[in-house]
Amino acid sequence: MAAEHSVGFEPADRLAEDRESVRRRFWRKLKRVVGHLPFAEDLLAAYYCAFDRQTPRHVQAALLGAIAYFILPFDFVADVMPVLGFADDAAVLATAIRMVSGHITNEHREAARAALKRGVDEGNSEAEAA
Repeated sequence: MAAEHSVGFEPADRLAEDRESVRRRFWRKLKRVVGHLPFAEDLLAAYYCAFDRQTPRHVQAALLGAIAYFILPFDFVADVMPVLGFADDAAVLATAIRMVSGHITNEHREAARAALKRGVDEGNSEAEAA
């Protein structure tokens, strides 16, 4: 039954199992596309929540799956397409955030805003220290 709901997400599921790869690849892609993401703050808040040691494992798994889908080089709608390119990424992330919204704290959102304000290059070193 679970396989029915994850059809097409298998590459993201596999990637999400490798937390360090997700961490590295997340910052690389975010640096490239942050100017085109209307949901950058939500994405970063989800990232900080996913890597927060206080976050329950099932919440981390849901968020890591959504983040892994974002960093995959291929997805249902190509990221290079203007306007629509990140629509599928936004939908996957919004679904994950809705499922676990109570676990994304004000601290995660503040960290996301601060990283965007500083620039995502500095956000990477902050995340590696966490």
